[in-house]
Amino acid sequence: MSEFNNSKSGDHGSSDLLVLESLKQRKDFLRLAHAKRVHSTSFVLQARDRGDAQVLRVGFTCSKKVGNAVARNRAKRRLREIARLILPRFGQAGHDYVLIGRANVTATTKFTALQDELLAALRKLQGKP
Repeated sequence: MSEFNNSKSGDHGSSDLLVLESLKQRKDFLRLAHAKRVHSTSFVLQARDRGDAQVLRVGFTCSKKVGNAVARNRAKRRLREIARLILPRFGQAGHDYVLIGRANVTATTKFTALQDELLAALRKLQGKP
């Protein structure tokens, strides 16, 4: 899936929502390894300005410390969903973001708490109070 579907039925012409694309290539993840980062309780958010204002790209990763394949996939599914809900409205166009899951936390934290943490992390990266 190269793009996330962020439009609801009847919401096809909304200009305030950004289109999300997936980061898939290792080189993109490596560029973000040296970018700005915010550590939250449930995940780490990395962000980098690509310099173009076209689309917002996002990637997800969970190491083996998070758990077995089932636990990693569950954590990544939850990260994908909060990104789908939050980033089109509050992310910055032309930026790449990577969400990194944390062991024993990402898969068990309440979903609303994950959303709040992502909003707080984005505000911190963007320098907003």
